[in-house]
Formats: sequence, C-alpha cells, structure tokens
Amino acid sequence: MMMNVIFVIAEAAPFLKIGSLGEVGASLPIALQRLGVDVRVIMPKYKKIPDYFRQQFQKISEFKVPVGWRVQYCGLEEMTYQGIQYYFIDNEYYFNRQSIYDEYDKAEQFAFFSRAALESLAHIPECRPDILHCHDLPTALIPLMIRAFYHQDPLHYQLKTVFTIHNMANQGIFPEEVLYDVLKLDKSFCTESLLKDNGKIEYLRAALHYADQITTVSPTYAQEIQTAYFGCGLEGCLHQRLESPIGILNGLNHDVYNPNQDPYLRVPYLSAAQPKLENKLYLQGLLGLPVRSDVPLLGMVTKLVEQKGIDLLTHILDEMMSLDVQLVILGSGEMHYEIMLNNFAEKYPDKLAVRTSYSDELAHMIFAAADLFIMPSRFEPCGMSQMVAMRYGAVPIVRNTGGLCDTVISFEKDALQGNGFSFDNYNAHELLYTIQRAVKLFRNDPQVWRQIQKNAMASDFQWESSAKAYMNVYESLLSCT
Repeated sequence: MMMNVIFVIAEAAPFLKIGSLGEVGASLPIALQRLGVDVRVIMPKYKKIPDYFRQQFQKISEFKVPVGWRVQYCGLEEMTYQGIQYYFIDNEYYFNRQSIYDEYDKAEQFAFFSRAALESLAHIPECRPDILHCHDLPTALIPLMIRAFYHQDPLHYQLKTVFTIHNMANQGIFPEEVLYDVLKLDKSFCTESLLKDNGKIEYLRAALHYADQITTVSPTYAQEIQTAYFGCGLEGCLHQRLESPIGILNGLNHDVYNPNQDPYLRVPYLSAAQPKLENKLYLQGLLGLPVRSDVPLLGMVTKLVEQKGIDLLTHILDEMMSLDVQLVILGSGEMHYEIMLNNFAEKYPDKLAVRTSYSDELAHMIFAAADLFIMPSRFEPCGMSQMVAMRYGAVPIVRNTGGLCDTVISFEKDALQGNGFSFDNYNAHELLYTIQRAVKLFRNDPQVWRQIQKNAMASDFQWESSAKAYMNVYESLLSCT
C-alpha cells in the first residue's frame, strides 16, 4: 500500500529559498517519491515567488479560514514540478509582503498558514494523507490544531504528525493575548506546560507536546537540544516525551551542487587539469585580490550573525591577516558585523574581500575557488555549506557542534583519514590554531593536502539515505495506528 505524506513547509526551492529549509522542501520530497511515497507539498504563495512560476499556478479551490475571531479568504493553487505536486496557500494580506519571517504579525500569519493547510486537505482532489510532515516554526501549531479543532473530523483525526526542528532557537514567543485573539483555544489547552511560559505564548512548545514524532536535522543536534545550553528553555518538553527526538542528517542536491557541470563556474571541474586553481585565480582577479597560485584562499559563505561564529572570526582577524593567506567572505546579517568586516577589508585590501550583497553565483564561485572553508558556528543544527564545500574540494574548518560534528571528520595525518579540520571549544584562538594547522599542511605537504581534498570530495551526503531514515519514521508511526 502506498504511503501518502504531505509536507507543510514555508520554503521550497526553486519557488522560494531563504536558507537550507528551502533545500529540504525541494529535495527530500523527490527522494521520498523515489522510494514509492506519494509526497505532496503545501506552502504559502509568497509575493517573492518568481512570476515565471506564479503564472503557471492553477487555482483549484477557495474557502474561508478561521483565525481567532476573524474569517479570512484562502485560495488554493497547484503546480506540478519535477513530478511533485505543490499546493500554494493564497492570501494577499498575509503573503503579499517583502519579508518572509520577520513581519510584525507573524503570530497571526503562522496561525493562518497552519489552519489554512489543514483546511486545504478537504479541497485537494483524491488526497487522503496518512502523515503530515511539518517543518519548523511556521507550522508548529498544526499538531495542536488537529487536536483542538479537528478531533472529530474523519479526514483529520487519524492523521499522524511529524514535526522537524530545523532550529530550536526559532521558538515563536508572543504575548499572551495571542492565545485568545489569534488562536481562540479552549481553556483546556491554556496550561503552563503547553503554550504559556512566563506569561508568553510559545508556538514551538505546542509542537513539541502534540506532534506524534519529533525529528531534527542531525544526530548530534538531536542530543544537543536535550541540554540546557542548546535547548533554549524547551529541553524539558523533550524530556517529558516518551521517545527522544530522532536526528536525521539533511542531504545535498548533487544536481544543483555539481562541480563538473556547474554553470556558475569559470572552469567546470571536468574541463581542466587544475580546475580549482583556475577558478581560484579567476576569483582573485574578480574580487581585486592579488592573483597568486601559492597563497591559500580561505572562504566563507554565511549569515553575519553570532550563531555562525562571526564574533570569533572578528576577534582573530588581525592575527589571521598576519599569515600569508587570503580570505573571501560572502554574507549579510547584523549591521555591526557588516560594518566591522568592511572596515577590515579596507585595512587589508590585498588579503580580505568582503561582499555583503548575496549572490548565488558568487557563492558557487567561492566554493569552487577556496582551498579552505571556515564554519566556526556556535551551534549548527545541520549545516549545508560544509557539505557543498567538500563536494567542491574546499576543505572545511568547523567547530564540533550539531551537523558539523556529524559531517566533518578531523584529519589525522598518520592514517591519512579525515575530510576536514575541527576544534571543540567556542574559543577564537582554538579557531586560529586550527586555521594555522591547516595552512601549514597546505604549504608544506602538497601530497597530504591532495589526500584531504580527495577525502572531502568522496564524502557522500545524498538525500537517499535521509529519505530512508524518514521512511522508517513514517512506517513506525503508521504501524502504531
């Protein structure tokens, strides 16, 4: 019997991708479909979805959605892309905006999306899902809403819910009045253990309590979020469950990140004897750095926020620049980090290039050109950039946390094993020492360096293994029905 799964997710490439969540929405359904799962995807019809796609959407229904005391319009549109049926929740008031996650009324916006996704199930032809797979904060209310509003509905009450935490720090903390004004919940749901914490409402808390299964995006992160440091105050909710969260590492789309055929590269890897060197020389010239083959080029493609370890980097940048290295940084984020890094770039014009306007093309160029790729994250639920870097032969330097710990094996020279370099403590000079160690190997032992690169490029992070792990989760839930 075919298993029917519906993803409810805020992003899915190529329609919309803000971060790794968009990669999950694009790639995991395809991998599951290859295993015989009937997968469909529900997401908002955002203004930012390109017109090329929006013009292909077909309207299949419209209906009303209750949001607290309001009743809001909802249109349901569909499109088939790469064999996957996508459904788009249409409401211009909530989704015809420039921002995706940072609107002033996101408590109401997320509540509408969650309720609209549940209401839409009755309007999707020939669809009787077994499982709703909900992803991160914008869908955190769905397991609760099923219990509160649909417990006697034959289409909904037997549904199993999987909730995947992509970032425990995204909790959805809102004023208490949201409970009544936006959610209109029965008082039985208004206990301290469910929604309220210190007089606030936490959407993620509801998901952790009501979802049938909690998963997250790497095995190490699944362990970390059960501790006070990484649990963000919600570790107790996980401890109260009978089962622990399941950590399933995200995959990497090898079609999108293919150095042999990447259209963004100056030299695809199959087209030259030394493709990384040629891409490196081109990028140096493009960014105004001295064109040198002998200097190690370090790269970063990142959000400029503390989570990504930018505070560690800025603390040691002067010492880094005393080394004979070049560093390229692409990313945007907190203004003080953007200003600080641009000031460093003015101070070291021959060693540091900073670009704070994101470009997918430039990101691919950096992966292809860099000899080393730096990710000193404070925490990293999964991380995708280190996987991309390894596929392009850019050896990662990471802190041992979350998915970085699960994907990067620190190199051991004696055994010639390992695909990168890592350090344990969140300490700027541990980062500096690890960079110095890697740069020394790059300069002094070309044969060993080539082995590290080969190990990195041989690392396999395809989505098939992730899909099989999710299949096991689905089958386990359905066997308990």
